[in-house]
Amino acid sequence: MAETGLQIRQEDGHAVVQAAGAWVLARVGKLPDMPQLPSGAGVILDGSSIKALDPSGAHTLMSRLRTAGADMAKLEVRGLSPSLLQVWNLVAEHQPDGPPPAEPAHGLLYHVGFGATMAGRHIAGFTGFVGRLAAEAYRLARGPGGLRYREFVAQMEEIFVYAIPISMAMIFLMGLVFAYLMGVQAQKFGANIYVVDGVSAAVLRELSPVIVAILVAGRSGAAITAQLGTMKVNEEIDALSVLGLSPFAVLVVPRILALLFALPLLVFLGDIAGLLGGMLVAKAQLGLEFSQFTDRLDSVMKMTTFLVGVGKSPVFAVFIGLIACRMGLSVARDARSVGLNTTSTVVQSIVAIIVLDAIFAIIFVEFDI
Repeated sequence: MAETGLQIRQEDGHAVVQAAGAWVLARVGKLPDMPQLPSGAGVILDGSSIKALDPSGAHTLMSRLRTAGADMAKLEVRGLSPSLLQVWNLVAEHQPDGPPPAEPAHGLLYHVGFGATMAGRHIAGFTGFVGRLAAEAYRLARGPGGLRYREFVAQMEEIFVYAIPISMAMIFLMGLVFAYLMGVQAQKFGANIYVVDGVSAAVLRELSPVIVAILVAGRSGAAITAQLGTMKVNEEIDALSVLGLSPFAVLVVPRILALLFALPLLVFLGDIAGLLGGMLVAKAQLGLEFSQFTDRLDSVMKMTTFLVGVGKSPVFAVFIGLIACRMGLSVARDARSVGLNTTSTVVQSIVAIIVLDAIFAIIFVEFDI
């Protein structure tokens, strides 16, 4: 096949563009650029040497001509075979008459208004989602037989069982790090035993519930959004509605219930792992025996400290579930939207966890808990 190329020559006051070779999709990246055409001169495209032309090649050639200054409305085409001319005319019908309009410049007021509008739509959508979910939960409470127990058990396995290793490992390491940092300071003042107080309060009250919630948001929250989003793209959710089944009862409620049960259990296991990590560092770095650590823990740790940490987790779980399910069901019917909503779920969930934890901290301080 002839080499693809472009040549320009003058002919009776016109600029003749001689195109040659194969202008097809497979060669788009190798198609030549075109020098600037003389201003004011008529342009003729000579396609007698074009051996192959498909829509991608025709679009590329038109773009080259337009960029070089050719008036496409006055362009004369000659030499193309009838079959290639059909391709050219088909693509030309769908080409814009002029250059694409420039993106209008927007000021600060526009961006503030746009952001406020998007935030309002987001809040309205979230409120509507919570309302529909509350109505479905009320209906299921009156008739528990409608709950999908198999789906609930499957989600418990996915959210709780498979998350145990990573959750315990992370909190164990956090307990190690926190105990080590506290131990360095405690050794300076001969207060080694008080490491137990700091580690137990930090792990039980803050580290375990927050870190576990963030792990679940990144792992299970993203998975829920991706699952529901893919089901929507594949029209499986529409099929459920056609069958007379509620997507909220079949898909949303079991996942939120699974999160509600799984997160406190994961926090409890994380508490054990974090204390174990602190215990190992206390023995290796500070010389505290395991019996000394447990005795001090028994004397200083209040049940309130444990209940505060575990009590936060159901609230975190509900927000993670609401955000993940809502973003999954609001996916547009394309793969890009699935990815964007999955990312948005993780970001929104982490922000919600941090904000809720700050609110809890303020409330607990005010009530001296």
